[in-house]
Amino acid sequence: MKLWKEKLAKELPEASAWVQHTIGNRLLLLARWLLFSVITGGCLGLTGTFFGKSVAYVTELRTSHPWLLFGLPFGGLLIVWMYHWETKQERSSTNRVLDAIHAEKEIPIKTAPLIFASTVLTHLFGGSAGREGAALQLGGSIGNFLGKCFRIDENDKRVVIMCGMSAAFSALFGTPMAAAVFSMEVVSVGIMHYAALVPCVVSSYIASAIAKSFGMEGEHFVIGQIPELTLLNGGKILLLGFLCAAVSILFCVVLHKTEHIFHEKLRNPFLRTFAAGCLIIVLTLGFRTTDYLGSGMHIIEAAMEGNVIWAAFLLKIIFTALTLAGGFKGGEIVPTFFVGATFGCLAGKVLRISPSLAAACGMTSVFCGVTNSPISSLLIGLEMFGFEGAPYLFLSLAVSYMQSGYYGLYHSQRIVYSKVKTEFINQNTKE
Repeated sequence: MKLWKEKLAKELPEASAWVQHTIGNRLLLLARWLLFSVITGGCLGLTGTFFGKSVAYVTELRTSHPWLLFGLPFGGLLIVWMYHWETKQERSSTNRVLDAIHAEKEIPIKTAPLIFASTVLTHLFGGSAGREGAALQLGGSIGNFLGKCFRIDENDKRVVIMCGMSAAFSALFGTPMAAAVFSMEVVSVGIMHYAALVPCVVSSYIASAIAKSFGMEGEHFVIGQIPELTLLNGGKILLLGFLCAAVSILFCVVLHKTEHIFHEKLRNPFLRTFAAGCLIIVLTLGFRTTDYLGSGMHIIEAAMEGNVIWAAFLLKIIFTALTLAGGFKGGEIVPTFFVGATFGCLAGKVLRISPSLAAACGMTSVFCGVTNSPISSLLIGLEMFGFEGAPYLFLSLAVSYMQSGYYGLYHSQRIVYSKVKTEFINQNTKE
């Protein structure tokens, strides 16, 4: 007993010192990342708000002055000229952001003003692109710059890049939970960088709060009718998820193939963007509608009400492919929502299930198929549509994730683990 007491008296102070040292280090680490997150969230919240309001302003300007569409080829020439310093123009600089997280490439700070200005120009003249993809690039570029300012090591700098991506996405889209997870999930399919969890969550909510304070509420929709989850309705939603996987593959293939064809046939980037701009003008005049220009949020709202034409999703794929392959800048995420919502609404009518619910399932499922990000897709669905339709959203996007194979919007995205087996494959997505 005496020996035991002596041993305990000796070991207790040592254990206490170890606990104090460990807790102290953890608190110091937490304080450090909270500081970095608040700074990153604040910077990207303000930048994202200004970017979002700029895109909204030029979109309203183009809507009020339809003749601006005829400036699209010349706007494209200006964008290519601004990017003349790059030895090779990538269709989406989001690949560069993902490469930076993989520690393969640097993201220069001049990428931020370039993607800002070029995306605004694209929307001003009617290019069919989104803005959230550009936000990821903005966030990655500014996050990389802040990482250098913080003088942190390479591993921590990757976390700050993800932190910036989350903040910019959250500021623009108003979905802080999804934004926090998306930047961690999209990089490597099958694993998540949980070391970035606290920074991404904090920066995401900071940026969202700043955007809301300036009147940016994000996108939220109401599902008109949610039927009882029966075996028949569940089966219809599973079928919808399978069809959305096919649409997501089609979307990725058309975007990548169009890019390859343009680069092969029109090697001069100035000629390429001018030709793409002219084609978009011809198609717009031919179909006698401007519904497929810009992001098309009003068509997504119409789809949620059950009002779409059957070819809407196909036309949006074509317009978006021409825009991005031609060298115009923006993002693929909102076009993905457009494609998913319009296809889902159409499928809902065919399957005789609520078109509004089917449109919501289509949005999340096609997004899941092209980004290979099921958790983020579910969170986007919950934040945009509420929790009432969660079982349907989860069923459809789960099937879409499994059936969409290894295709994706971003070639730099890595499929670390197989989608159908517990097998390490570590390959890039297909083009």
